[in-house]
Amino acid sequence: MTKGRPAMRRITLWLLSTVAALVLLFSYRTSTNDTGAAVAAATAPATTPSTAGPVPQETGPSPTTSPSASASDGGTGAAKTYTGASASTRWGDVQVTITVAGGRITDVQVPVYPTGNGRDQEINAYAVPALVQETLEAQGSDIDVVSGATVTSEGYLQSLQSALDAAHLS
Repeated sequence: MTKGRPAMRRITLWLLSTVAALVLLFSYRTSTNDTGAAVAAATAPATTPSTAGPVPQETGPSPTTSPSASASDGGTGAAKTYTGASASTRWGDVQVTITVAGGRITDVQVPVYPTGNGRDQEINAYAVPALVQETLEAQGSDIDVVSGATVTSEGYLQSLQSALDAAHLS
């Protein structure tokens, strides 16, 4: 009768360990749906006042934007806004809008980017402002991708290049 007790103790210990492991496994939270102020600020739509009438919204390269873009290249041209084509990525769409005045990029907005879960929001809270800053400094699409946000960066670059093509910039 004493030989059965150590086996019973091992079985009981194994059973309790398994139950404890299952409780820990099912109570683990993988992500949160917390939205931050930085994400809300980055999703604000671009609003650029123009003194030369309505601002053209372009969705891709088009020959009709050439005369208006050339007219703004001379000295005191009015600001014009160009919207790049939406780039589909694995985590969601990315779309870039640029404002051009005097042949220079004066503003970059990213009205569409992945925000499907907490991790997307966390990554894009630092990636989107970094991409925007690099675009303004480089005045083109010759920028580096953001480490940890490669998919969003590649979608950003595709949409940015589309907007640059529409504005007839490099």
